[in-house]
Amino acid sequence: MADNVTSLFRSTAAHSPSMAALARESDGAGPVDFCIPCNPYFPTPAMFEEMAARLREIITYYPSGADTITAELCSLLQLPPQCVAMGNGSTELITWIDHLLVRESLAVPVPTFGRWTDQPMETGKRVDMFPLQESSGFALDLAQYAEFIRARGTRVAVICNPNNPDGGFLHKHAIVQFMDAMADLDLVVVDESFLEFADAENEPSVVQEAMLRPNVIVLRSLGKNFGLHGIRFGYLVANPALAGRVRSMLPKWNLNSFAEHVVFMLKEHGAEYAQSLHQVRRDRMDMSGQLSSLPGLTVYPSQGNFLFVRLPVGAEGTVVRDRMLTEHRILVRECGNKIGSSSRFLRLVVRPQVDVRRLVSGLEQVLYGTSRRGAAVPGPATGTGYSSGTAAVDRLVSETNGSGTRGLAAQAVGAGTAPGIAAAPAAGTGMPLPAAVSAAPADTFGGMPMPAAASPAPPQPQAPRPAPRRATSPLVTVTAPAAAAQPGHEPGEPGSTAAPFPPACTPLGADAVPLNVWVFSARLSSSALPQA
Repeated sequence: MADNVTSLFRSTAAHSPSMAALARESDGAGPVDFCIPCNPYFPTPAMFEEMAARLREIITYYPSGADTITAELCSLLQLPPQCVAMGNGSTELITWIDHLLVRESLAVPVPTFGRWTDQPMETGKRVDMFPLQESSGFALDLAQYAEFIRARGTRVAVICNPNNPDGGFLHKHAIVQFMDAMADLDLVVVDESFLEFADAENEPSVVQEAMLRPNVIVLRSLGKNFGLHGIRFGYLVANPALAGRVRSMLPKWNLNSFAEHVVFMLKEHGAEYAQSLHQVRRDRMDMSGQLSSLPGLTVYPSQGNFLFVRLPVGAEGTVVRDRMLTEHRILVRECGNKIGSSSRFLRLVVRPQVDVRRLVSGLEQVLYGTSRRGAAVPGPATGTGYSSGTAAVDRLVSETNGSGTRGLAAQAVGAGTAPGIAAAPAAGTGMPLPAAVSAAPADTFGGMPMPAAASPAPPQPQAPRPAPRRATSPLVTVTAPAAAAQPGHEPGEPGSTAAPFPPACTPLGADAVPLNVWVFSARLSSSALPQA
């Protein structure tokens, strides 16, 4: 059984196997799920009972048309229906955005949600990937990102806020400034799929600003925050012309009867929904504290309903993942197949404290050898390394970059800071955050107006991201042979002079302009996408 289950992870490309697939290969009972980023507190048990009582009716009959369901959602969110398009999951909307609005190129920070890299590559677009630096806590510097977009000549820019898998958060003021600076692009997409779990700002969404701009789309999920991934529903917000263009391509019945039933239930359960978000935020703080107590484990601050963690030196994520599943029936998200990440990282979904205690206990046994199979973390004298990347990263670097990175550096010579974006601060210091905005009304529904019954609890204070550590060099400086790591560091670790990507990536010369980014560009067909 164990071999059958773990083999599923080698055949799912950039995603984890479904819970149904895992259940079929086991005894029929799914594991404790720390992989799929789902709200564990919503819907309430009473809501599930109501849906179960109407199951026959829901699955027997056609749903209403998408316009009817969209109108009900817009009434709840107080948004104009002409500015909204609902999709069968946010991935359906990403697909249509790519087909209709991405003509030649798209820029996106990595690591991120896999469809933002895979989808445009499948249709032959150039994807300009802006790697987030581990040395700065994976924080996205919007000024540097804007410079990167200008240097590449990219026509579409994507921002995920919070970002998946690291949970990095950008304040509303900074995103609006970026949107205005990119007003000449074909499109700017702000993916807010996890924003309702954030508590760093009272009104973090930019949906209102998007409706007033000609080239901005905001993407939002319903399955994640409502705890209903299986229903497949999400929506986008844009000016009427953009929203209408996407809406006109969608089938009349692209939303199912479960989606309709849930949308029409929401107005009666606003208070329970708000409480569920508040509980997830509290659990996130508690879970972060418990995980941070594990020796050698680094936990990055997050505003999503998940935590991004770096395993101790020498631990291989695939081994930890497989042993957690087979020995402890716990499913974790190993991030080695995410472009820009490696098998050294896990993404762990926020769950109730009783589950977190089981997770921590399992990690202690797997990582430090308190189980009969011994430790996944080798002793200090073994010298065991870990994968500095994955097949996904290696293939992109070796097949698409080559000597092109040196040419990119040459393009950047003389390129100043993008208009409208504050100049980038010294390397590794990040972008200054704006002052806190004024408090939002008490009744909000994920950053937008909410039914009067709902009254979210006050937000918990957000721990600051760790102070960035200045990288040894702002450029990739791999030579042959590669520079040796400093004592006590693995290749690619902060403080190491060895590059975290393989030598197949042609280095930028020492005389190149310091972009402080590693550049990956891809124009791949679907046949060239990373496989297991």
